[in-house]
Amino acid sequence: MATRKLGRPTDQRKAMLRNLVTNFIWYGRIETTLARAKEVSRIAEHMITLAVNECDNTVEVTKTTNNDKQQTVELKVQNDLPSKLAARRQMMSYLYDIPMPRNDKETKKEYKERTGSNNHPVVEKLFREIGPKYKARKAEKGIGGGYTRIIKKGPRRGDAAEMVILELV
Repeated sequence: MATRKLGRPTDQRKAMLRNLVTNFIWYGRIETTLARAKEVSRIAEHMITLAVNECDNTVEVTKTTNNDKQQTVELKVQNDLPSKLAARRQMMSYLYDIPMPRNDKETKKEYKERTGSNNHPVVEKLFREIGPKYKARKAEKGIGGGYTRIIKKGPRRGDAAEMVILELV
């Protein structure tokens, strides 16, 4: 499938698109040029479709471990099925990791406790928030796909590039 060159060498173009897609999923909307928005939309739709198809593919497993006092403890853990794990790894290989923002008046220790187990917050957002939202939309309205919207703003001052706002529907 042919892609737009966007006036950049391949390595710069790929890095720019990865950055735009990551920020688009994290913030829900970005402002960019029309050509870039069309490419970002194509990639983001693919990521969201993966999340919609795999967001519920988990299984509850009971694990037995020994604690500090050498007592046997049974823990119930949610594990991903192989298809969800493959989708998660595919997303992690493409999306950049954005650190979770620190709340006002939050100490370093509290921040570490809140974000310690979440190494890939963008991927988690896809599976926990965006995937179930669009899965419910698909079940309710029967609409699969079309997760993004492009709103034209007009030409940019300077080079007259068509500026748009790309947002999640």
